[in-house]
Amino acid sequence: MKTKAVRIYGVNDLRLEEFDLPEIADDEILAEIVSDSICMSSHKLAMQGDAHKRVRAPLAKEPVIIGHEFCGRLVKVGAKWAGKFKEGQKFAIQPALNYQGTLWAPGYSYRHIGGDATYVIIPSEVMEMDCLLEYKADAFFMGSLSEPLSCIVGAYHAQYHTEAGSYVHSMGIVPGGSLALLASVGPMGMGAIDYAIHGSIKPKRIIVTDIDQSRLSRAASLITAEEAARFGIELIYVNTKDISDPVEYLVGLNKGQKFDDVFVFAPVKPLVEMADKLLAHDGCLNFFAGPTDPGFSANLNFYNVHYEAHHLVGTSGGNTDDIKESLEMMAAGHLRPEVMITHVGGLNAVPETTINLDKIPGGKKLIYTHKNLPLTAIADFSEKGKTDPFFAKLAEIASRHDGLWSKEAEDYLLANAPSI
Repeated sequence: MKTKAVRIYGVNDLRLEEFDLPEIADDEILAEIVSDSICMSSHKLAMQGDAHKRVRAPLAKEPVIIGHEFCGRLVKVGAKWAGKFKEGQKFAIQPALNYQGTLWAPGYSYRHIGGDATYVIIPSEVMEMDCLLEYKADAFFMGSLSEPLSCIVGAYHAQYHTEAGSYVHSMGIVPGGSLALLASVGPMGMGAIDYAIHGSIKPKRIIVTDIDQSRLSRAASLITAEEAARFGIELIYVNTKDISDPVEYLVGLNKGQKFDDVFVFAPVKPLVEMADKLLAHDGCLNFFAGPTDPGFSANLNFYNVHYEAHHLVGTSGGNTDDIKESLEMMAAGHLRPEVMITHVGGLNAVPETTINLDKIPGGKKLIYTHKNLPLTAIADFSEKGKTDPFFAKLAEIASRHDGLWSKEAEDYLLANAPSI
């Protein structure tokens, strides 16, 4: 079968190509990809090429299909897996396989599987590691967002706290505690606010900061203080740009107390050091942001590590249980991952978008792999709709869904957008 896919050959060398997939073996599965969400990790792969830790062979000789936040349908199931999976079944995937202690992952390490393709071959190790997951929600884009959401879920589960005289770690944020989310109105930060409100462990107060008022205002309109209050949570959005002493100001908002849990969503040295100063006794600092600079560092107060029991955690991705939790919460309507999406496009838009992802404002960039569409901001649908009836209809649909992407929009795009 022929597939169209974006493959990486080296640093910023991404090519949209058509090529033949081999016949599947008995322990493999042929799958159709419907949607993929572009991750900053793919941008880092493009920047680093062969130097990336998940690349396992010279890319110039063995190019790999990029993309790891994908969702689709199973087309043909090899005999080994016929009792567990069936043709036509919708699926999502956990790309962090942890197979035999390796870092191999779809989207980084394989010639025939990655999210930015029309059809792929799922290798046996994905099923062996229980990383091929049935997807039960009704919109493909949610399945693509289950992987980034799992990173958020995993970060919350990685938090820990102790009690005096005990070495037992209580996992998760402090129930009924105070939570600060710094630089947290980008796509992952939005997901983190949503999960803090609707997850199983709820704080009593969440303070969200950023220095971009337009992004803060958008976040506050989509994840409201009123919604948080329904769950007994006080949610406060703060622009710290012109505040001379943000630590003092945020502590004041927290009734004069420092914070039990602090998350950092941008790899910025002063922000990390501010987070350190915000920690209460037994406070846990989560460095969520993944830096591109391997030498990135910041000062940490080790006096407080010793006497105030401050601690630091960081996670890179979620595990399979985290992605299952994400899928279950989305299927039940407990999370709104659509707040993370600001742009949509077709497979043709992937190379340029991936290479320039750090320069494109907004949140998640959602790709429909069988379509030929320029990357377009949802906010620009109306303007483009003045001359293009396709975007006029998408603008009309978005207006019915708080300006967000939706199943209705997805269905219309899949039925009417030009094919790649």
